[in-house]
Amino acid sequence: MMDLLNLQPATAEIFLALASLGLVLVSAFVAPQEKASKLVRRLTLISFAIAIFLTIYNGSTPAYAFNGQFFTSSFMVYMKVIILLGAMGILLMAKRELKQDQIDRPELPLLMLLSVVGMMLMVSANDIIVLYMGLELQSLPLYVIAAIRRESLRSSEAGLKYFLLGALSSGLLLYGASLLYGFTGHTSYDGIKIALENDVSPGAVIGMVFLISGLAFKISAAPFHMWTPDVYEGSPSIVTAFFAVVPKLAAMTLFLRFTYGVLADASDSWQQIVMIIAVLSMLIGAGGAIMQTDIKRLMAYSSIAHMGYALVGVAAASDLGIGAVMLYMTIYVISSIGVFAIILSLKQEGRPLTRIEDLAGFSKTHPVYALAMMVLMFSMAGIPPMGGFFGKWYVFSAAIASGHVMLAIIGVLASVIGAFYYIRIIKVMYVDDQVITIDNHIPRSNTMIALGAAVVMAVFLFGLGILREQITAAVPFVVFVAG
Repeated sequence: MMDLLNLQPATAEIFLALASLGLVLVSAFVAPQEKASKLVRRLTLISFAIAIFLTIYNGSTPAYAFNGQFFTSSFMVYMKVIILLGAMGILLMAKRELKQDQIDRPELPLLMLLSVVGMMLMVSANDIIVLYMGLELQSLPLYVIAAIRRESLRSSEAGLKYFLLGALSSGLLLYGASLLYGFTGHTSYDGIKIALENDVSPGAVIGMVFLISGLAFKISAAPFHMWTPDVYEGSPSIVTAFFAVVPKLAAMTLFLRFTYGVLADASDSWQQIVMIIAVLSMLIGAGGAIMQTDIKRLMAYSSIAHMGYALVGVAAASDLGIGAVMLYMTIYVISSIGVFAIILSLKQEGRPLTRIEDLAGFSKTHPVYALAMMVLMFSMAGIPPMGGFFGKWYVFSAAIASGHVMLAIIGVLASVIGAFYYIRIIKVMYVDDQVITIDNHIPRSNTMIALGAAVVMAVFLFGLGILREQITAAVPFVVFVAG
């Protein structure tokens, strides 16, 4: 009971929760709305920066809080910092987009902040009840911001689809959690892990299936991906960028915690399920993206495929697989933010451009940004020596080391298929004749983020050894996630 009053491991989460309450007051009492929106957005960025400091400062050693219901370690610190940096990157790109999409309201950054609090809470949850609370705190703000452009029918449709299917996934996860509780007698991760060491009953296996299905929806893995293309296309572009990066990283972290931590001794029961989801995600994501003409829908199917590649590392069920997934998700976040920084900059007289054919002649009018886009596309395709190649190399290597050679082969084939639609974008930029004129003004924040992401992916070969050592150093803490 001594850790009941030990709040230090949860300092960052507590700070962000209190900051959100303060920002509610700011948004309510500061006028006009444009001034309130600007102030809330800046204070949210500052809050994220402070939370990064608190997370690193207070999470260096494994520690429990709230009577064992909250747990932190180096692995969680690493993933939380990436989550916070991803959220900061999206907000830095938001200023111009919010005005042009007519959603420059203080609610948007505030809802993003609340969602990030939920993500951090579910990452460190050490009890199924706390996990569900964090998951819903993450999801409910996302349903709202998907439909935040109330006058747009497509945005309202996106929000409704996301809400209905999100409620279904939450029901699946909650039913699976209730089965695990019923057959193990515990809601704490520690108790479930100990119970499964002694006996894995058929009922507990069914609970695992439902719980993993609920988590698969949160990362938009097939066959629970049906919401992703419509929500990505219908939501405002800045919201789409947020969906594509931050929630997926949090949900994949939770996936790792639950499979490797809580269900580690029942790997034979969940490994096959994860392998099936990985294969379906890679093939459906790669195949579906080929037919897309809208770049936001293409990025939606691309994200499905990328989650499949990451799940290959999860299916390896080894320490090497954990490090590979952490590395892959880091590369995915950097590449995705860079790509969306360029997508958000594509305007014609202030009107957003989302068709792939609109990029025709982009290399002639914006050669530097076209080069950055080419580097990021090569990275996402997994073409050496870009960073994305090493991400796929390590997840496939982890699968082969665990004896899942066929899974790695399917992943390589899906990567070859996926290279087509990434290279098609490069072909449109560099070969096709210009169709429309893209505005020359690109926000400085978008420029810095896009070019920075491209440089990181281009020179990743040289820094790979150092970064991989840092990631691999966190692996022992992943094994310790359930105590």
